[in-house]
Amino acid sequence: MSTMERTLALAASGMQAQATRLRHVSENIANADTPGYRRKTVPFTPAAVAGDGTGERSGVQAAGVQLDQRALPRIYEPGHILADETGHYDGSNVDLMIEIADAREAQRSYEANLRVFDQTRQMAQSLIGLMRR
Repeated sequence: MSTMERTLALAASGMQAQATRLRHVSENIANADTPGYRRKTVPFTPAAVAGDGTGERSGVQAAGVQLDQRALPRIYEPGHILADETGHYDGSNVDLMIEIADAREAQRSYEANLRVFDQTRQMAQSLIGLMRR
C-alpha cells in the first residue's frame, strides 16, 4: 500500500469513527427527556487499516457502545405514569451541554479528517498530472 493510499485509509477510518460517535451523540440528545435513558459513549481503539498488510495498528475505530453508569436522577412527579409509591421516577442522565460539546468536537474532527483526505487526493491528482507530461 502506498503512502497516499495509507493516508486516505487513515483519514477514512477517522471519519467513520467520528460519524459513529456523532450518531450516538444525536441519539443521546433525542432521548434526553426519556425516563430511564442512559447516556451512550463510544470509545475509540487503534485498528489496522484495511489492505495495509503490515498488521500495524495505524487507524482508529469505534470500539462499541458503552452506557454511562452514573446514577439516574430521581424526579418527583406524583402524577407521572412511571412514578413509584413515593411519586419519584428515574430520569435520564444526559447533559445537553456535554452532548452539544461532544457533537461539536466530533464534527470538527470529522472535518479535519476530511481535509486530510481531500488534500491527499489533490496531491495524487497533481502527481498523475505531472506524470502525463
